[in-house]
Amino acid sequence: MISGYERKGLSPYFCGGRVNSFALVSYIPEPLAGFLDRLREELVPGCGLHAHVTVLPPRPLQVSPDLAWDGVCSAARRFRPFDLDLGGIELFPVSDVIFLGLRDGAEELRAMHDELNQGPLAYNEPFLYHPHVTVAQRLQPDQVDEFHEVARRRWEEYPMARGFRVEKVTFVQNTRRDVWLDLGECGLGTHEVHRLEPLMA
Repeated sequence: MISGYERKGLSPYFCGGRVNSFALVSYIPEPLAGFLDRLREELVPGCGLHAHVTVLPPRPLQVSPDLAWDGVCSAARRFRPFDLDLGGIELFPVSDVIFLGLRDGAEELRAMHDELNQGPLAYNEPFLYHPHVTVAQRLQPDQVDEFHEVARRRWEEYPMARGFRVEKVTFVQNTRRDVWLDLGECGLGTHEVHRLEPLMA
C-alpha cells in the first residue's frame, strides 16, 4: 500500500509532524481509483487524497496508537471480504460534500463501523455514519451546484465496472499539513497484517 506522502513524492518529514487524528479506510482498486482520483483533483485541485471508502471517520485517540491498532487487527479478522457497488452522485446538504452513494456493501460497512467504534477506537462522531465515497468537499457555496453537476456527468460517462471487493482495511494518521499517512493494513477474515509506518502518538 502506498502512503499519502509517498503518493505525492514527499518524505515523511515534509508532512510537518503527526497529529492525534486517526481513521480507518479501505482503498479503492484500479482502474476505478484512478478515475475517482482524477475527478477529485479536477474539482478540488491539490486535494491529493487517494480514493477510498471510510470505515471509521477521523478521530482523536484516548489510548496509544499501538492499542488502537491491535483493536483494528482483532476486529478485521472477524469480518469476511465483501463486494461494494457504487451508486449515483449525491450531496450532503449540511456540509456540501459531494459523494457517491452505495448500492451494495453499506450494510457490511455499518457492521464494521459499529463494532470498531468502541473500546480503544470509540469516538462520539459529530455525524451519523453514512457509508459513501467522497468526491469533493470544502467547497465554496457558489461552487456546489456546478461541481455537483460536473461530477454527475463525469460519473455517467465512466465506462467500466463500478464495483470492487473490499478485502483489507488501512489504519491512517493525519499530519499538520493534512497529508494522511498509512500506518498499517489488515486483511479481512485473515491474520494478514502489514505495518507500514511506526505507530506514534
